[in-house]
Amino acid sequence: MRLLRSCGFKPMLLAALATFAFAVNADAAKSPLAATASSPPVPLLWKVSDGDNSVYLLGSFHLLRPNDYPLSQDVDAAFADAESLVFEMAPEEMSSPALGMQMGQAALRIDGTQLNSELPAATVSLLDAWLAANGPDLQKMGLTPQVVQMFEPWFVGLTITITEMTKQGLDPKLGLDTHLAAMAAEAGKPTAGLETGAQQIAFLDGMSKEEQLQFLAEALSESRDAKEETAKLHAAWRAGKADVLWQDMAVQMKKEYPGLYKRINVARNDAWVPRIEKRLTASGKDDTLVVVGALHLLGSDGVVEKLRAKGYRIERICSACERTGGQGNSGR
Repeated sequence: MRLLRSCGFKPMLLAALATFAFAVNADAAKSPLAATASSPPVPLLWKVSDGDNSVYLLGSFHLLRPNDYPLSQDVDAAFADAESLVFEMAPEEMSSPALGMQMGQAALRIDGTQLNSELPAATVSLLDAWLAANGPDLQKMGLTPQVVQMFEPWFVGLTITITEMTKQGLDPKLGLDTHLAAMAAEAGKPTAGLETGAQQIAFLDGMSKEEQLQFLAEALSESRDAKEETAKLHAAWRAGKADVLWQDMAVQMKKEYPGLYKRINVARNDAWVPRIEKRLTASGKDDTLVVVGALHLLGSDGVVEKLRAKGYRIERICSACERTGGQGNSGR
C-alpha cells in the first residue's frame, strides 16, 4: 500500500488544533501555572452578533506551556462578558478518567492480530526504534511494546504525537480549554459541550486503514523533527496568525487527508453551527464564549465563515493586531 509523502504537521495539527485526541485526567485543572514575563498570546478570537446576544469564538491550542499564560486582555474581556461557556465537550466529561478508558477500548484490536501485522516494514522499524527510545516514559503509562501491539494505528499515532509534544514542554493539563473550564467553574458560570466524548472518539476510530497507516507513519516521521515542527505550529498559534495556520497547515491536511479532514473538521463544523446559532437567537441577554480547536474556526470551512455566510455581523477581536496592522478580521 503506497503511503502519501508527508508534508508534515498533520498529526500535530490534529492533536493541537482540531480535537482533544487524549482525555485530560481529572486533576488537569489543578496544574500550576508558573509566573512569566512573556507577552500574552495573540488570540484567535471573533465576536458574532445578532440583536441582543453575542457569541465569542476562541480558537484553542489543546496543549500549552506555563509561559503561554496569562491570557490577553481581549480573552479576559470576552470571558467577563460571557454568561456561559461552551467547549467541544462538556468539562465534566473532558476531565473524566472514563473518557481515556473509552478511547482505549475503542482502539483495541479485536481480530486477534498484532499491530505490526498490517504495517509496512519501514514503519515497523521506525516504531521499534521509537518504542526503544521512549520505553521508560511509556512504561509509566502502562504502554510496553507488547501492549502497543494490541492497538489500532490511529491510537498509536496519537500516543506518539502527544508524547513528542509533551517533550517540548506542551502539556494537555495547561490546554486553553482546560484553563478556561477551570475559570468558569471558579466564577460559577455554566458550561456545556457541542458534542460528546463518544462522538470525538468515533471520528478518530472511523479513520480508514489507509488513513491510519499514513497517520502512524507520519507521526513517526515527525517525531524525528518534533522540536522544530512543534515550535512552528505553536508559534503560529501564539502569534494569532490565522492565515499561516490555514494556508501552511490546514490546506495541506485537507489535501492529503481529504476524508479525515471532512469528518473531523467540516462535518463537525456543520453540526456545531446550528447549536451556536441557538445561542445567538435565544431570548434575553445571554452572551456565550465558545472555545474550540483553532482549526474549526479557520478558512472557508470554518465556523467563522459559515456564520458570516448566514448574515451575522462578525469582527475579529485583536488589540495586538490593531496596534501592528496585522491579521485584522481575517477568518482564514
